[in-house]
Amino acid sequence: MKKLVYILPFALLLIGNACAPVYKCGDPVPDKKPKGKRVKAVVAERDSLCNTLSLSQSENANLQSQIARLNDKQVDLTNQNLSQEELYNKILGEKSNELNQKEKLLLEREKALREMRQIIARQDSITKRLNDVLRNALLGFNSDELSLEIKNGKVYVSMSDKLLFKSGSATVESKGQEAIKLLSEVLAKNPDIDILIEGHTDNVPIKTAIYKDNWDLSVARAASIVRMLTDQHKIPATRVTASGRGEFVPRESNATPEGRARNRRTEIILSPKLDEIMQLLNNK
Repeated sequence: MKKLVYILPFALLLIGNACAPVYKCGDPVPDKKPKGKRVKAVVAERDSLCNTLSLSQSENANLQSQIARLNDKQVDLTNQNLSQEELYNKILGEKSNELNQKEKLLLEREKALREMRQIIARQDSITKRLNDVLRNALLGFNSDELSLEIKNGKVYVSMSDKLLFKSGSATVESKGQEAIKLLSEVLAKNPDIDILIEGHTDNVPIKTAIYKDNWDLSVARAASIVRMLTDQHKIPATRVTASGRGEFVPRESNATPEGRARNRRTEIILSPKLDEIMQLLNNK
């Protein structure tokens, strides 16, 4: 019994000495090598597991780092997407406002165009009616004395020198005075008509004690018609304009007597007032 008691502490000491090389992962490796195949195998396996654990921990750390970077990137992308969405919404809003402004401008222009078309149609109707009334009023004159036509929205009453004047004179003949009287009666009933009197000659030079050239003669003839309208027939002078065109706006060639005769004329150009159109344009 005493012998067994002495052996037990010695065995424990051997076991303690045998386990001495066992250490935790990460601890310094003891200088003293373990003895025994089984202990060596256990220690080698333990070292391999420690290496595997170390590698796993390193990989885990790398993975954690990558996850952190990905999370940061996700946050950046989320913020970036929000910024892009805000920018998109801003651009969309600006484009929408611009489109609304253009649509509003287009509607205003379409409205103005409709109004202008209505005014022009009304003026064309006035011009046509005026032409018809004048044609009926001046039926007693021959075509080589007087003619009417609608051109550029205006009524042109063309009176030849045969009807109005003797050669080289600006005094209106009696038959011409009758034509002016009939014309003035129609004009008095249509106060919204502007009146332009244009004197025209042929290209045959003229020089008298009164008129220096065809310019002078054409202006004097236009002025004579204006005075008849305003003084004798009480057409307001504000409605009437006198203009001399001389030989420079011929209707036909001056190479023949017939052509020169048609060029010697006085044109009374009647046009509806453009006040409505001008007011419409000024308001835009």
